[in-house]
Formats: sequence, C-alpha cells, structure tokens
Amino acid sequence: MAIAEKDLMSGLKLQRLGMLMEPEPGNAQEVEGVLNPAAARGPDGELYLFPRLVARGNYSRIGIARVRFNKAGDPAGVERLGIALEPEADYERRPDGGGGCEDPRITFVEPLQSYMMTYTAFSPEGPRIALALSKDLFHWKRLGLATFGPYHGIECGDVDDKDASLFPVAIPNPSGHLELAILHRPLFPGTRPEEIVRHPAARKVDLDRESIWISYCVMSLESRESNRLGRFMSHHRLATPVSPWERLKIGGGTPPILTRHGWLIVYHGVSELENARKDKHNLCYSAGVMVLSKEHPQVIRYRSVEPVLTPTLPEECRGTVAHVVFPTGIDRRDDIGLSNRFDVYYGMADSRIGVARLDMPDVLPPEGVADSPEAKV
Repeated sequence: MAIAEKDLMSGLKLQRLGMLMEPEPGNAQEVEGVLNPAAARGPDGELYLFPRLVARGNYSRIGIARVRFNKAGDPAGVERLGIALEPEADYERRPDGGGGCEDPRITFVEPLQSYMMTYTAFSPEGPRIALALSKDLFHWKRLGLATFGPYHGIECGDVDDKDASLFPVAIPNPSGHLELAILHRPLFPGTRPEEIVRHPAARKVDLDRESIWISYCVMSLESRESNRLGRFMSHHRLATPVSPWERLKIGGGTPPILTRHGWLIVYHGVSELENARKDKHNLCYSAGVMVLSKEHPQVIRYRSVEPVLTPTLPEECRGTVAHVVFPTGIDRRDDIGLSNRFDVYYGMADSRIGVARLDMPDVLPPEGVADSPEAKV
C-alpha cells in the first residue's frame, strides 16, 4: 500500500496510509458500498474491523474482517470473516422490507468487562442508537435501543440520533458521580446540514440543540448481568460548529481513547463546497481532532482550527456520496510499541474504507479552539 502525502494542519501530523477496503466484486452484500467501520483489538490481540456493508436499496449489515499488516507495521488489507449483525429486530427493519444496522463504533467498557457496540438502527421511526454486547467480538447480544431522558421538555427518545460512542471507563458526571457516558449527535429539527443550506438566511443557531452531546447513565453491579443499560440522563451539549470547515454541522467520529493529553476524539465537520452546483452533492465532510480533559471530559483542552483530513483523493471525492471523509475507527499502536501513534479508519465517499496515521505530539499545539461553554468545573 503506497503512502500518500503528509497533511500538516492544526499543528498535528496526519499521514494517509491508503485505501484498505472496497466493495468485493460479485458480492451482493457490498454492491452499494463498504464504509464507516468500527475497529477493536480482540482478546487474541488481532485488530478487527466492523464495516458497514451496503446492499442494493441501502440495506446495511455490519460485517467483520481481520486487518492484515505489512512488514512496516502499516495496515495493508483485510480478511473478510462474515457478518456481525444484520437487520433482524423490529427497530432495525422497515415495513417496506428495508432496514439497516449502520456505522458501528466499538468500545471495550472496563467496568462491564465486555465490548459494547453502538450503531445506528434504521427503524420505521428513523435513525436511532442501538446497543449490542460481546465478550469476544464474534458473538453479539442485542441490548435494544439506547433510551434517553427528557431535556428541557424535549423527549429525546423521539429525536433522530446518530454517531454514538461510549467511554471505556466510568467518568464523573457534572455532579461528580462516576457513570457510563455516551457521545452522540441528536438531530433536532432544523439542524440538519441540508436544511441549513436550503434556508441560510432564516437559520437561527440554537447552541443548546446542535452538534456533539454527552449523556450519562448510572452504572450498577446489576447492570453487568442485565439485558439492557439504564436510561441516559443529564444531557450536555459538548461542542457546536465553530470553524468554517464545520460551519453546518459537527458529529462524533472515533470512540474516545485516552492519550497523555486526555481523551482523543477524531470527529467530523460539514461545510458547503465552494462553487457548488445545485444539482450535485454540495456538502463536504472533513475530519478534525478534539482532546477532552481526562478528569472532566466536558472540558475541551484542544480542538482543530483547521481539519486534519479533507477529501482530496479520487476515492474520497467520487462515490455514493461525494466529498466525504468520515472517521469511525481508531487503533492505538501499542502492538508495535508506539503508544502515541493512532491509526484512524474512515469512510471514503460512502463507498470505501481508508486508513490514516495520527501521531500525537509531546505538547498540544497552542492554537486549538477550546469551545466548552458548558464546562463549569
């Protein structure tokens, strides 16, 4: 796999390593794309990807594949191993025969001593966050839809939601109690990028109802044996669009992973393409970096002023949805003794999967935007 150029943005180095996975010829399960994978190290130390496999009619399954590495230690390909989840539950299927298990993220949750998958279930009501649990990454037990308490009179369970990921350890909620925390992106009416582009003059930015949110769930000993998690409560808006490259929307990407500087998240931002044609896809999805405080994750220590990855390659600019890089999986390279190296797996134009290398510096760059208005620590 050829190494492409280095992107030097936001004071951080990001190096594309190439395309890792694309639709397999003749495979009906992948005819409309292979994209947006979760990534997790198994009990055997191997790295597994869980790509979204899209069949005709936007019918999505979650596959499983083992990553192969070259002599240099870089990801070089995959071995397909089958299907992890496909639409079976009522909240994953629609009356017209369609459905979807989409865009998974996987975290090993230490208090539960289990892998937890968060994924988008394309239900009759719209996209919702679903949960599944595994001890070995190969056998998954559905836990149903994540449930959310109300926020300022809004029933969050009735709101479309996507891009969810869990913290691997219990973290303090705003009151200081240790709880399970989830990052997610509720799609409140009027905040979708397509709506904002369509009515730019009438746009009223409501900072309480946009972007990346963090919610908390009480953890108890009983929950280890439960078929469901508790209700996520205490909702807080973590970050909203700030920079031009993310003007229309931001959302979660890779699950939080602990670094020397705090919790690292590679997230996505959406902007409008310059000189866009009205009859074409006119949105651009880029990736940025956010670092949250280890002790108080509602505090943002660093945030990209410029994207660390933008769609420039042909595979990123042409596909099912053009001009998209969409980070979803991350792997810290402890296996080769590089604890500050992180391989980021991302969707390319909703059609393929790419991988890039992110090296965390000894000191965070000074120019990062610290946008955390709800952090009152």
